[in-house]
Amino acid sequence: MRICVAAETAPREHRVALVPDSVAKLVKAGHEVVVQTGAGAAAFHDDASYVAAGATIAADEASAYVGAHVVVRVQRPDEREVTLIPEGATVISLMAPASAAPIVAALTARKVTSLALELVPRITRAQSMDVLSSQATVAGYRAVLVGASLLPRFLPMLTTAAGSITPAKAFVIGAGVAGLQALATARRLGAVTSGFDVRAAAAEQVKSLGATFVQSDVVSAAAEDKGGYAKAQSDDEATRTLATIAKHIKDQDLVITTAAIPGRAAPKLITADMVHSMRAGSVIVDLAADTGGNCELTKLGETVNENGVLIIGAFNLPATMPTHASQMFSRNVLTLLQHLVKDGALNIDLADEITGAMTLTHDGQARK
Repeated sequence: MRICVAAETAPREHRVALVPDSVAKLVKAGHEVVVQTGAGAAAFHDDASYVAAGATIAADEASAYVGAHVVVRVQRPDEREVTLIPEGATVISLMAPASAAPIVAALTARKVTSLALELVPRITRAQSMDVLSSQATVAGYRAVLVGASLLPRFLPMLTTAAGSITPAKAFVIGAGVAGLQALATARRLGAVTSGFDVRAAAAEQVKSLGATFVQSDVVSAAAEDKGGYAKAQSDDEATRTLATIAKHIKDQDLVITTAAIPGRAAPKLITADMVHSMRAGSVIVDLAADTGGNCELTKLGETVNENGVLIIGAFNLPATMPTHASQMFSRNVLTLLQHLVKDGALNIDLADEITGAMTLTHDGQARK
C-alpha cells in the first residue's frame, strides 16, 4: 500500500501527520511511504530523517500524491488539494466536519473515502487513535506557558532577600484532557490551582492534581453524555453556573478556559462583567476560541486588553509545539492505520464501530 504524507498548507500549521519513527514501522510492515519534500521541516524532521526511515521523498506536491492509496494529513485538504488525491483513494485528517460541506462535496465527486480524526469514538480500544485527546494535552500545557509569560507576576511562591512573593492563583474552567493538563502544569509551576466542571466525575480528577474543585449545585452525573462530554445546560442551569464562576474568578490571576460541547458553539462562561471584576494584570487564555470562545470578549487569534485584563483567543496551540504534537499525532495515525489494514490493504469496514464512526465519504457517497 502506498501512503502519502502531504505537506500542510493551512496558515500557522507546523505539525506533520507522520514522523520518521512511525514511517519506519509502516515500511517494516511492507508499505511504501512517500513524503512530500519539506513536509516535516517545521516539526524539525528533515527529509534525510525520512529517507533513513525508509521513505521516498517526492520533489513536489503533485508527485507526492501520484499513485497514493492513502493520504495522511493534519488539516483537511482544500478544494485544490482534493483534485490531487487519486480517485478511489482514502484521506485521513482532521476534517472540521461542521464546516466541511464544500470539501465533502469535492471528495464525494472524486469517490475519495475520507476519515475525520475528530470522530474517533471515545471507546477503550480507540483511545490510542484519539488525536483530540493527544492534542488537547499539548494545548493544556501550552496554554499555561502562554498565560504565565504574559502575567506581570511570578506563578510560584518565592522567598528572596527582597522579601517573600505570594503564589499566583490559576483557575481552569473545564476539566477534560486539556483542562486537567493545564491544572497539572500550573501546579508544577507553583500556582495555587482550582478547577470547575459541571460533570460530577471531574471533581475527583481535579482534586487528584492538588487543585481545589469549585463547588456548584449544577454539578451532577446527569451533566455528562455517554461519550464523557458535558451536555448543553438549561437556561436555569447556565445562570447558576455563571453565578458560581463569577464569585470565584474575581480573585484569580490566570484563567484557562477549555469548555466545549461537541458539534455546538462553545458555552459562554465568562461575561464582560466578570472580566471587569478581575484585577488588572490578570490573563485569560481561551482554548475554546475556535468555536466561539468561553469568554464573550474573546477574538480568535487575537489578544484583547479589556480594562487591563488580557484575553488570549488561542489559535491552534498544538501547532506551536510541533515536535511533540506531531509525535503524538503520528502515533495516533499509525495505530489507526494498523487497525484499518487487513492483509496489506486498507479495509474500510463501515460496520466497524471505529471506522464507521469516522467515515465522512465513501464510494461516492457522503455519510454525515
